[in-house]
Amino acid sequence: MSGRRRPRPRTLRTRLVVASVALIAVVCAVIGTVTTVALRSHLYDQLDGQLDEVVGRVSGLGPPGGPKGGGQGPLRMDLDAFVTRGPQPRHTIVADVRDGVVVDAKYGRDSDESTDLSGMTAVPLSAEQRAALATVPQDGGAHTTEIPGLGDYRVEYRAGADGSYYAAVPTSGVTGTINTLVLVEASVTAAGLIAASLAGTVIVGVATRPLRRVAATATRVSELPLHAGEVNLNERVPESECDPHTEVGRVGAALNRMLNHVHGALHARQESETRVRRFVADASHELRTPLASISGYAELTRRGGEEVGPDTRHALGRIESEAGRMTLLVEDLLLLARLDAGRPLEFGQTDLVPLVVDTVSDARAAGLGHNWRLDLPEEPASVSADAARLQQVLVNLLGNARNHTPPGTTVTARVRADGAWLCVDVEDNGPGVPAELLPHVFERFARGDSARSRATGSTGLGLAIVQAVATAHGGGVTVDSVPGRTVFTLHLPALRQRQRQSAPPRSQAHQSLTTQVHHSLTTRVRQES
Repeated sequence: MSGRRRPRPRTLRTRLVVASVALIAVVCAVIGTVTTVALRSHLYDQLDGQLDEVVGRVSGLGPPGGPKGGGQGPLRMDLDAFVTRGPQPRHTIVADVRDGVVVDAKYGRDSDESTDLSGMTAVPLSAEQRAALATVPQDGGAHTTEIPGLGDYRVEYRAGADGSYYAAVPTSGVTGTINTLVLVEASVTAAGLIAASLAGTVIVGVATRPLRRVAATATRVSELPLHAGEVNLNERVPESECDPHTEVGRVGAALNRMLNHVHGALHARQESETRVRRFVADASHELRTPLASISGYAELTRRGGEEVGPDTRHALGRIESEAGRMTLLVEDLLLLARLDAGRPLEFGQTDLVPLVVDTVSDARAAGLGHNWRLDLPEEPASVSADAARLQQVLVNLLGNARNHTPPGTTVTARVRADGAWLCVDVEDNGPGVPAELLPHVFERFARGDSARSRATGSTGLGLAIVQAVATAHGGGVTVDSVPGRTVFTLHLPALRQRQRQSAPPRSQAHQSLTTQVHHSLTTRVRQES
């Protein structure tokens, strides 16, 4: 049951047409049934009237020529003459009954060889046919029975002056009329349903056109990027479809009012975000100069020739440390404000391989307690990017792996191709990102407990900068973390193949430096293993 596919929901237009056609079909079926039953009842009443006349004639009239053999009781009528001459219906059956037993039975059959002007000839019934006729109750009422080989007959028994008789008239005329009526009703109903389907599709389509326009407007609005940035919400339902006297028009008018409210709210949100970003950028810019002055004066005082006590030296050291920490925070805030404002980056063709090698080399110098590995392709990995910003992204990712893992952790930087993307993986075998922090790891000021230590100097903005820079390059960043394996992946659009082929080769000195660093890192890994 769970694997069965659910039927696709039908549109309102389809449901209305199907419902209308079904209603018409039910009405036609009821009318046809009532008409057929009424006509059948009327035709059988007429047939019973004819049967009553036939059985009256056969039981009340003696044979032509008067009685014969006087004293021998009433004479039986001539069955051959009765079934071949009118006015009784064609194919009428007459049976002579004596002591409750059918002794003789005849029916009129069409015959081209008959010399009778009626064109009928009397044919005796077989024993099986007479037995079937004898099963009809002798109660004087009309009954329908099947005579083998002849079909259905309306049969009545009556006792008269000349004896007792069965008279039967065929029901084929009534049955044929009813069948023809049913066929005509079915054909007319089918044609009417087809015509109703076509007309209903057109009429309902015209009636629901305003609703489709409202739905199209709502669909276009739903496809707009409303979550961030400046949004121009200009989509509206046409005024011609906003008639307040119709249900669809009221829906369109309500949707337009809602869009006006949403547009106003988004515009107010954008203005508020713009003011906040401008304030952060201005504040960050203005704070850099006093922070530099504080650091400079603290260093100047510490290096002066005057004798200062240990407490003063400690205080100066703390001033320099906190000034440096504050400077990093201000620089990160300023960068995020510029990225949010959409400042253009300096794009150029950049090879990720030497960039990763240089960044890992710097990270190794800063984290000698970790094991650093490189997994690089043989060919250049060229992207269109701002090399300085990409280097900052890699520094943040490697620094994040260094600061939040214990000494002895192996950190691997990998460059690989994934379809139309070039990916840079920074993988470590540390304890992993806490599960409660993982969904918010790229949010600003999102930090775990260990990240709040002043020894690390973390501001909680490093991964937010990584995501902002990756988004500005048309890519993204993802994280996959379990205890013992954490992978941050930077996705960047790769250059086209022709651009890769036309990329200038790296200089011999840069290639030598890459080889030297790679060899040094490989040697260190082997020694530590």
